[in-house]
Amino acid sequence: MAFFTDIERQVAVLRGLFGGDVEACDLSSRMAGLGGNELVDAVTAAAELARAAERVSIVGAGITASRSARSTGQDGLAQSRGHRTPAALVQDLAGLSHAEAQRQARLGLALLEADATDAVDADGTPDAGDARDSVAPVPPKVRPPWHGKLSEAMIQGRISATQQDTILRALGHPTEDDAGTHAAWQAAAEHLIEESAQRTVEELRIQARAIRDQLDPAGAERRYAERYGRRSFRIWTDADGIERGRIDFEDDGAAWIRAIRDAALRHRRGGPRFVDSAEAVQAKDLADDPCTNDQLSYDLLIDVLRAGALADAESVFGTRQAGFRIVQVMDASGSAVSTRTEDYGLSLPLAAAQQRVCETGSVTVTVDPFGNPLNLGRESRVFTPRQRVALSIRDGGCRWKGCERPASYCEAHHVDEWHADHGRTDIDRGILLCRHHHMQLHHSGWRITRAGKEDFVLHPPDGRPPTALTPRAALIAAWAGVDPPPKRFRPQVA
Repeated sequence: MAFFTDIERQVAVLRGLFGGDVEACDLSSRMAGLGGNELVDAVTAAAELARAAERVSIVGAGITASRSARSTGQDGLAQSRGHRTPAALVQDLAGLSHAEAQRQARLGLALLEADATDAVDADGTPDAGDARDSVAPVPPKVRPPWHGKLSEAMIQGRISATQQDTILRALGHPTEDDAGTHAAWQAAAEHLIEESAQRTVEELRIQARAIRDQLDPAGAERRYAERYGRRSFRIWTDADGIERGRIDFEDDGAAWIRAIRDAALRHRRGGPRFVDSAEAVQAKDLADDPCTNDQLSYDLLIDVLRAGALADAESVFGTRQAGFRIVQVMDASGSAVSTRTEDYGLSLPLAAAQQRVCETGSVTVTVDPFGNPLNLGRESRVFTPRQRVALSIRDGGCRWKGCERPASYCEAHHVDEWHADHGRTDIDRGILLCRHHHMQLHHSGWRITRAGKEDFVLHPPDGRPPTALTPRAALIAAWAGVDPPPKRFRPQVA
């Protein structure tokens, strides 16, 4: 659809919902009178308009930046208007923060870089639409930038500018300038574009970083070491006499802190309901505690520091000791392909996983090429701990679209009811859902179905179209479709 035609269509939607033109001061009262579906339509149309306007702003910011390059000196567009940088001019014109103005300029320049290759065909000859002298020299072959598809998807409205920037920054730049490396990064970008419809921005960032670490294992080790080198803890007294602190975590430390917090506060933050009687009492006391989650987290951290290395795990954490699992994907030869934490899916270098295996041991779970665990069939009415590990590896957390609850906060749901459907407690008939979405499924008329080992499908109760529930953390390499893929980027899932 043409750009302005789409804008006019969204404006028409809003006019229809509001009953014609409306004063800005009346927006709240008009929207408060809308029904639930109408309100969703209004917010959706407004979001589409905002994204369309942002695309114009980004293109303008990129052109402003290109016309304000350092080589232009005082004749540059920003400089001639009294601004030191193009971001400062964009900030002044649009009323943005400096960081947002820089982001728009960065994305706009990426878009211009992709557009610069459009005038040259893939074989290096001038574009047929250009009027050129027949004796003019043929320009050298220009390879489109690997991120060109990201700019194209943003301009077409298939991804937002925030999603584009998240993917672009998380993937980083290719490590080499050869065609194979370029193709691998391009395929990863195209995969993440497709994933963006099913992922939150935070999930996209984690997934893109994991892909980058798999594409660039040497760089992953270096970045891991750099984050370790930046670790710090600082405490100071502010002007009001309040003691304040700041921690910059490295990867292992951050994973441990999350695990400690989740182990103690899981029930307060929406953890599973199916616990033993002792833990149920603790869960009720925690839910009734008037302290905020931040206050409880602080008290927990102080308790852990006090207890130190001799802490009795049960007295601090209840019936469940803190800890975090590391998931390694192995290829057919037994070599590790990628490494991540089970909760949150944070990427780790292979050396960190090998260190943990030496300390705590490992459990092998074999999966098929689609990430479905094998050889862990029906054992009882309730999913066993071993099956829960397999579900956690496959799903990565709550599968409900947009939910970010990690695997440790989830409950295993039977797609087929045990009694009504004679359901089996098989891995391929189970799915992880957080407590909230599990209860919503059972009490609000939602259904989840699955045909064989295809995607799980969520069916709303009001007749809206069903939605495929994609895994939180894909175990299959995003660049598998590159033909042929670079040799060092050809992982296989056992």
